[in-house]
Amino acid sequence: MNDDPSASTAEDDEPIGALRPRRKGIYVLPNAITLSALFAGFYAIVMAMNGRFDQAAIGVFAAAVLDSLDGRVARMTHSQSAFGEQMDSLCDMVSFGAAPALIVYEWALTDLGKAGWIPAFVYIAGAALRLARFNVNIGVVDKRFFQGLPSPAAAALVMGLIWMMDDAGFRGVAYVPWIRSLAFGVTLFAGLSMVTNVPFYSFKAVGGKHTVPFVVIVAIALGIAIINLDPPRVLFAIFCAYGLSGYGVYVWRKMKGRPVSVIATSTDDPEEKGLHQ
Repeated sequence: MNDDPSASTAEDDEPIGALRPRRKGIYVLPNAITLSALFAGFYAIVMAMNGRFDQAAIGVFAAAVLDSLDGRVARMTHSQSAFGEQMDSLCDMVSFGAAPALIVYEWALTDLGKAGWIPAFVYIAGAALRLARFNVNIGVVDKRFFQGLPSPAAAALVMGLIWMMDDAGFRGVAYVPWIRSLAFGVTLFAGLSMVTNVPFYSFKAVGGKHTVPFVVIVAIALGIAIINLDPPRVLFAIFCAYGLSGYGVYVWRKMKGRPVSVIATSTDDPEEKGLHQ
């Protein structure tokens, strides 16, 4: 038996039952989808640099589809994380903020000089402000609506215009005054709509744990078939309608005397129960 106190082992110095801290990791599946969306945005920028604006538009639309999946997959697999939320916002800023602004500037606004910077910068600034506000207000916004035009829809509006015009044979449009003016107006509208308080329906009540009538599935199948007939024009028309729908809801609520804000005054209010994320 050793009575020398200096001979105590390292184990004697540690409290009984002490556990080593677990090494934190990240969830693979939702973050892989998010990275795929980021690659789609990067691909869109590269295609625009090479004058392939149709492929650039397809890249942004692919990013929008992937962006709609990563959050749903994370919730379904119980793999939500703070890292994933931050990763998603940063990737959205590239795919739906920087990419559309750079692409539309390269496509139609370069001939305007510094004046062409205005709609492109308003758009990219609107996307940044929209994403920052979304992250801050995520717990107090009525989940049935978005506060302002969501950035994927804004990107789809701008890129839908580019895809439709490119498909119609309009190339080198920086020298076509009416297309240049149209691109200026649509980009400015999309950028400003992202930072308004106008409510845009989120469609989060459709699917998931909520059941829908059978006719809704039939309507979705019919919608897919119609989009397949002429994707550039149909998608642009859909997102034009969605971009205007929020203003329609705003006016309708004003006329009915209902509150137009989707921000809760108190999440403890019984009337607000179940309406927030």
